[in-house]
Amino acid sequence: MTNNPVKPTACELLDIMPQTQTEWTFRVKNNLPIKHGQFMQLSLPKIGEAPISISGFGDGYVDFTIRKVGKVTDGLFSLKKGDNIFIRGCYGNGWPTEQFKNKTVVIIAGGTGVSPVKSLVNMLCEHSNYARDIYLILGFKNSHSILFADELKKWQTASHFHVIYTLDDENYPGFKKGLVTDFIKEIPFASFDNEYECIIVGPPIMMKFVGMGLLMNKVPEKKIWMSFERKMSCGIGKCGHCRIDETYVCLDGPVFNYTIGKKLID
Repeated sequence: MTNNPVKPTACELLDIMPQTQTEWTFRVKNNLPIKHGQFMQLSLPKIGEAPISISGFGDGYVDFTIRKVGKVTDGLFSLKKGDNIFIRGCYGNGWPTEQFKNKTVVIIAGGTGVSPVKSLVNMLCEHSNYARDIYLILGFKNSHSILFADELKKWQTASHFHVIYTLDDENYPGFKKGLVTDFIKEIPFASFDNEYECIIVGPPIMMKFVGMGLLMNKVPEKKIWMSFERKMSCGIGKCGHCRIDETYVCLDGPVFNYTIGKKLID
């Protein structure tokens, strides 16, 4: 008998780390292999299930940074350390890390869109010889919605990192006022000798305009990568909820090259 590919497993909640009033990071026991950019399905019995991007992982654990926005997340926020969370996965294609080797990497993310790229950014920070320079533009709505404050400080002080942190409409120490799109022009693409890759993560409307901004700066479409979370239910391409034309986000993504991803944005 083969294993059920959609059967969840009960895993211990190791820690809860509040980020904001509505966004917490849940650390769950895990020994499954993970790639940067993948997602898992989290569930609670008699409540429901939701696809959640992996915001971090290490020896014996996986992190999920979750916003309290619905029935499943309400249930998760009622848990305490030592309780069980049911998970299955990992699912999907992650970031094409091999393509980032010895190149400059540009990462533009907004809000909870920082979560799917955080583990990758940490890897690029800790392994300074993996890529060349790292350019980060990370945006949040206001000072009350800033995620991963400790990591933001760490990235800001890394010698090969060039960071711009923004708040949509607020003056705050260490942050520039404006949208992430306002600062794309500050990235010196012409100095990269065509050896670079770009990453976009965030709400669909943000990714749309960031993509347009990169194209206006003469970035080729094939050098842009995007991450989507779209109605992913089964995780294995059977239910069809995430299908857009012939594309299954759970199988073919959630990471897509812009040549494909541009067709998936509303």
